[in-house]
Amino acid sequence: MAHPQMFDDDDPQLARLRKAALSLPEAQEKTSHGRPAFFTKKIFAHFGGTRKLVTGGMEQHPQALLILPDPMDAEVLMERPDAFVPMYLGPTGWIGLELETLDDDDLSDLLTDSYRNTAPAGLVRKLSVKD
Repeated sequence: MAHPQMFDDDDPQLARLRKAALSLPEAQEKTSHGRPAFFTKKIFAHFGGTRKLVTGGMEQHPQALLILPDPMDAEVLMERPDAFVPMYLGPTGWIGLELETLDDDDLSDLLTDSYRNTAPAGLVRKLSVKD
């Protein structure tokens, strides 16, 4: 059964994310589990996520950026008030941050770091040429 679409295609935060994510070498977009996901061979970013509360409930973060940072960076990022551990992906090191709190430079840096952690080595080398 397909997941229902859980985003507005005209969302300005999604437009920001698309522009930054699709500027990375060979990055593409697909809808995964009802939300936009950005990938090469593996997904490096998601738009929107859910956090499981200790009470068992769920809290939606429809305009969040989900990324896979380096573990040392994740510790620092989790100190931010807008950071959360997303359901399903959190146990493998992914974190969520509210897009509206990120300026364009931070967004680009976070996406690039997540890209480096997921993309094939040949594509990561293309980043070095671009930088």
